[in-house]
Amino acid sequence: MLTIGDLSKTTGVKVPTIRYYEQMGLLSHSERSEGNQRRYSKGERERLSFIKHARELGLTIDAIRELIDLSQHPEKPCAEADRIAAQQLFTVREKIERLKKLEVELERITTHCHSNHVRDCYVIQALANHDLCSTDHE
Repeated sequence: MLTIGDLSKTTGVKVPTIRYYEQMGLLSHSERSEGNQRRYSKGERERLSFIKHARELGLTIDAIRELIDLSQHPEKPCAEADRIAAQQLFTVREKIERLKKLEVELERITTHCHSNHVRDCYVIQALANHDLCSTDHE
């Protein structure tokens, strides 16, 4: 059994985040020792590692909840898990496209500025007036 501090160290998840996951129902509320310390099992450590990795991949709490539920039914087909992962891939690709547009626009406005004074600075002007942008990067 691990204390919450040991669980945090072994998984790299901060203690407040562990408590948050418990409140959200992603991680079961731990047992308590006689001294009222939280105690976590190997299974809970594995679950927390699963949650951490899913969050690193950008999955939402709801998607993680669905995946945890699916993992409790190993006999089910994995089509639903595939759908969740594919949706996240689509979301990531959309973000990458938006970031590429931001990169182009930021490069354009930073290289367009040739002033020595803020009053004539193109960066400041472009940020104040979206019409000066070359693309719609929202």
